[in-house]
Amino acid sequence: MDTCMDCTPLWRRAVSTAALLAVTTLAACGSGDDDSEPHIASLKLLGATSLPTGTAFDGVEFGGISGLDRARDGSYWAISDDRGGERGTPRFYNLSIDYGATGPVTVTINRQLFMQRADGTPFPATARTVDPEAIRLAPNGNLYWSSEGNWGTTPETLFQPFVREMTPDGQFVREFKTPSLYNYVDNTTTGGRSNKLFEALTVAGDGTVYVANEDALIQDGSLTTVQAGSVVRVTALDAKTGAATAQYAYELPKIPVDAPAGAPFGPDNGLSDMLAIGDRKFIAVERAFASGIGNTIRLVETEITNATTDITHEASLKTARYTPMTRKLLLELPIIHAGVKLDNIEAITWGKTLPNGHRTLVLAADNNFTADTQANQFLVFEVLPE
Repeated sequence: MDTCMDCTPLWRRAVSTAALLAVTTLAACGSGDDDSEPHIASLKLLGATSLPTGTAFDGVEFGGISGLDRARDGSYWAISDDRGGERGTPRFYNLSIDYGATGPVTVTINRQLFMQRADGTPFPATARTVDPEAIRLAPNGNLYWSSEGNWGTTPETLFQPFVREMTPDGQFVREFKTPSLYNYVDNTTTGGRSNKLFEALTVAGDGTVYVANEDALIQDGSLTTVQAGSVVRVTALDAKTGAATAQYAYELPKIPVDAPAGAPFGPDNGLSDMLAIGDRKFIAVERAFASGIGNTIRLVETEITNATTDITHEASLKTARYTPMTRKLLLELPIIHAGVKLDNIEAITWGKTLPNGHRTLVLAADNNFTADTQANQFLVFEVLPE
């Protein structure tokens, strides 16, 4: 999703490790039944860095990072949500993200590549035909990626959302069979809402691919507000057949902070990414935004338990009875803490393992290509076990 930030100068929004450490002490979380799953007791910020908006690579502006995943060689795959018709051809990147147990964090752009269509051509640079939002490494070494599509009132401008597989150099491999209830219909009565679809994508330990919309489908209820939350659908996709096998409800809380009167954008909250911990447990990234104020970022441990309802056959969730995925807050990063402002966090991945044996998490922000008010921000957290 494209979300605007306030106009606070970038230098005032530089992340201070010391400032954020005060908000990263947590109560112990449940460990689950699978001993191979990381047991997360708390998260400690190791460091952060930003590449300024306007940074160019191979003559194209770098930015819009909405998805991030660690490659087998220790580098990172990152996808830009530039849709075409904006700053260039829809593209993805290979990055190096280096850090130690006490920082600092450095980011290097290694390569720029272009996603290809089924006919072997790149998506056009002069028209909106796709909205890339997430990228994940497939077990076979290929890459999965998602698009929110593009809402339009004519066949020439309307493109449906999808999840696809591509090779590491961008060649089309296949498209998953995502449920049609996500598709755009009229942007009013039913179906997907414009710019509110496949933001979250992850691969579970058993190879199952999970994808989720950012905010409620029209038939499932209203968007999140400062008065009430909403619900999204998390769909399990079989990696072998490409078909949907199950679907679960994830409940989003209400927006924590309202936008001031006269703000150019209304406040919102959305599921911006998910990261698998095991087969059925995940870290969800909830990104709330209030125009003129900024972002509240929440990391939530969520699980599909035996009690969670499969909502595949529920045409609407407005009056349906179901048990949603569990939701347990791991960490909340407020809009302002000791003078620090967070950016528009939309991506999360596992990082490297530290010398002490602790795993790390890397988060990245979509800067919306907004000069002076946002940056390509990267945060690194140490996972402290129970």
